[in-house]
Amino acid sequence: MNLFLYILLYRWPSLLKYYSQTDSVSWLEEYKARHNAGLEAQRIVASFSKRFFSEHVPCDGFSDIETLGCPSHFFEDELMCILNMEGRKGLTWKYYAKKILYFLRQQNILKNLKEYLQRPTDRQSFLEGAVLIDQYCNPLSDICLKSVQAQVDDITDKVRKVLRTKNPRHPSLASKAGEVLIPEVELQRQVLDAMNCVLYEQLKYKGNELDYYNSLNSYIHQVLIRRTGIPISLSVLYLTIARQLGVKLEPVNFPSHFLLRWCQGKEGSTDIFDYTYIDAFGKGKQLTVKECEYLIGHHVTEEFYGVVTSKEVLQRMVGNLLNLGKRESTDQSYQLLRDSLDLYLAMYPDNVQHLMLQARLYFHLGIWPEKVLDILQHIQALDPSQHGAVGYLVQHTLEHIERRKEEVGPEVKHRSDEKHKEVCFSIGLIMKHKRYGYNCVIYGWDPACMMGHEWIRNMNVHSLPHGPHQPFYNVLVEDGSCRYAAQENLEYNSEPREIPHPDIGRYFSEFTGVHYLPNTELEIRYPEDLELTHATVQKIYSSGKE
Repeated sequence: MNLFLYILLYRWPSLLKYYSQTDSVSWLEEYKARHNAGLEAQRIVASFSKRFFSEHVPCDGFSDIETLGCPSHFFEDELMCILNMEGRKGLTWKYYAKKILYFLRQQNILKNLKEYLQRPTDRQSFLEGAVLIDQYCNPLSDICLKSVQAQVDDITDKVRKVLRTKNPRHPSLASKAGEVLIPEVELQRQVLDAMNCVLYEQLKYKGNELDYYNSLNSYIHQVLIRRTGIPISLSVLYLTIARQLGVKLEPVNFPSHFLLRWCQGKEGSTDIFDYTYIDAFGKGKQLTVKECEYLIGHHVTEEFYGVVTSKEVLQRMVGNLLNLGKRESTDQSYQLLRDSLDLYLAMYPDNVQHLMLQARLYFHLGIWPEKVLDILQHIQALDPSQHGAVGYLVQHTLEHIERRKEEVGPEVKHRSDEKHKEVCFSIGLIMKHKRYGYNCVIYGWDPACMMGHEWIRNMNVHSLPHGPHQPFYNVLVEDGSCRYAAQENLEYNSEPREIPHPDIGRYFSEFTGVHYLPNTELEIRYPEDLELTHATVQKIYSSGKE
């Protein structure tokens, strides 16, 4: 083996997948390129904390990455190396490496989706479309079409085994089955019966009635892992297996409950009564037109029984995710809403309703004001009747930009100041809420409650013995939320442990086993806290040992 090839793969074994034995490569140049990409990735990751600690990474914050002077797969490999660093150190590097990797992969997936949508419809696999949506919403997960297809193929093989016991001469058992559709309805029925046996009896797939509004039900790789989903995700799986066995099923965008249809009459018939409708959510049950209406509880017109394109299937899948993102007001739901809006607008870039929703979302989150203005300008050009809503958002976005320009540097809080004498706890300490019992870590504090009157009233702060006139702490909670807690409600955690919060690396560089060490940017804002944290921890645990 070439020495530089050996060194390259020894240092970065994950690169092996990018090469084949027949490649004619200058391994010295490859080694140099990977080494330089690593240095570039480290430089950019290190710069992010200093540049973006006080704000969300702006829409132009990734401009350095978009103009990379090195192979993107080398750059991504270095980011993965950072994320996979062992131990509890490098938390800030991991935090920003994750954000950059998220951006890189989503950009690549979006490019793949647009290429997919430009293909002729007969080359747009429903399964591939579902995988692209899954990948975009879960860019850090190891999801690929090849792996998902292999799992579907495995189910298909199981169906063939069942089919062989029923009809050893069935045409679906031929080596090239799936390339030619089976014309006889009875032979098609045998395939569907075997599919129902495997999916619902052997593998125990089922519609997720108990947790219907869980986003995992929409992700095809999770449907295969958990063997449950919603009507549309289970229909994509069912349709794909059927087509691989020579049975042409078609997607039906039925209201409230996605279905498939199976032709019983002349192929291409426009008569809705020439079809049997299949409910993949309901264990493959075969329905008549009247039974479809019973399923949703009301009559629908014939147009809802028609076949839809792969793009329309993706539109409905993304629409489901959009609705899930709107259901709650959490960081996770906002991220889902952002991702699903990106997907929807990649398919329908001039949809005014969703452009306005995207502008309102960014405005509400206080992020990317320059992009909000671009979106609003685009909306105004598409639909001048929106000038009222557009004008309102433009005015307030411009005010936000002006306020940001007027902001001075970060406020530095010295514990030695007289006004801070009542502050008992320091950043990095692992605490427990006395009333609600949650574990958390302090990442900021105020000498008194700094929230507005409405928040104070809604949170019933005045019912506390010391009311709002006591120190309040910004804390990252183990459930992924950020909260503002009164000093009298917090106590030291006698059994400190890591807090699994997605923003932990934004503020802290390391977990020592008993407390967190602030990163450089947080320490600048609270320059005297670290020493107090060390002293507090030593006092707590030395007294505990006695």
